[in-house]
Formats: sequence, structure tokens, C-alpha cells
Amino acid sequence: MPSAEKILYFLSSSLLTVIGVALLGYGMSAEWSSSAMACSPPENNFFNGSATIRLGLFEGKESHYACPRFASDVNKVFVFQRLSEVGGAGESLHLVVVVLLAFALVASAGSILITLYNTISNPYETYMGPIGLYACSGLGACLAFLAMVLYFSNLVGINVTREMLLASIKQTVILKDEDVRFLVGFFMILPYIICNLLAIFLVYLYAHMAYQQRQEQQRPTEDAPKEILMY
Repeated sequence: MPSAEKILYFLSSSLLTVIGVALLGYGMSAEWSSSAMACSPPENNFFNGSATIRLGLFEGKESHYACPRFASDVNKVFVFQRLSEVGGAGESLHLVVVVLLAFALVASAGSILITLYNTISNPYETYMGPIGLYACSGLGACLAFLAMVLYFSNLVGINVTREMLLASIKQTVILKDEDVRFLVGFFMILPYIICNLLAIFLVYLYAHMAYQQRQEQQRPTEDAPKEILMY
């Protein structure tokens, strides 16, 4: 049966991982970015219209004002459907982002199972001990960070939101002066990563303390005079 100290450390680590999963789950359902652009018909350069698109991972909404004509409208956006119309690297990168976050959640689930198992058993030197927790939580944090970088690259580097708006307007217009803002869903990745790192730190702290205690218990025997050990 694990000691009370070990139970406390591993339960705390499990709780941190659960909090991280909850934050990431909320982030995946929230909006990730907002892009606003000035809009003008091609026959003139009067950029008196605007187009705005707010995106989550799966759904979003867009609004047009005098773009391309004087009417205003607000439409719901199904992200993967719109990206399939655009095609190219933007669609692939967005799919990779979602897959990476899904695998990060699976890795976190593995961390929770390992920490809970360690509160009722002592699989210390196996992959179900601290090593398994380090691997799962570390993998989840790395995958989430990579998803964050790819999403940023997709918006800023490839400028996929501009292509999505052009696919929606279905008329020739000129878009410029893009203002990209990242929203709460994007930033929820950061506390998820922090929770995973803290979960690793707690278990590492316990493992380090347990190792020192074992070393101290062995030291009197190792330091005893040889003539005493002969009897």
C-alpha cells in the first residue's frame, strides 16, 4: 500500500492534469481567432467596406459590411466545410492542429490513469510509475505546443482567413489591412501546458525525495566498519 505522502503527491498531480484537460476542452470549444479586413470592389479603391471572421476549431461566424455591396449580413461558418472549399495547405494544417490536440487529450488521460493507479499500488520501476507519467504529460504538453505553433502559422503565415472570406463572398473584391487577434481558445493551450509541467514536477519531487530517503537508509550499513560487518 502506498504511503500517505505518495498518495498526496500523485493525487495532486492527477488533479492538475484533470484541470489541464478541462481547460483544453473548453479551449477547443471556444473561439480561437478574429480577423478583420477592409474591403473594396475591384472597380474602385474605396475601402469603405469590411469583412470579419471569427473562428473556433470547428465553427465560427463571419460578418460583411458593404462587402462587396452595401448590404450587411452575418453568417455561420463551418470551418472544415469552408476550408474544403479553399483547399491547400491551410486545410491540412488545421486538420493537423485538431488531431494533435486530440492526441494531447489522450496522453493526458493516460497521465490521469497512471497517477490514480499509483495511489493504490507501487509500480515504481515500471512504465506505470513516474516514467509513464513523465512520458504522457510531456507528450501532451509538446503536442499542444506544436498545435499552437501550427495554428499561428496557418493564420499569420499562410493567411488562411483571407482565403476563407474570399471563398464566402464569391465575388471579386480586394481585401487589405488584415487585423488578426487570437482569442481565448488559442490561449487556453498555455495553462494546459503549465498544468502538465506542474504534474510532472510534483511526481519528480516525490521521486527525488523517495530516492534520498532510500539512500539515507542504506548509508549506515555502507559506512559501518568492516570488522563489525564480519560478525
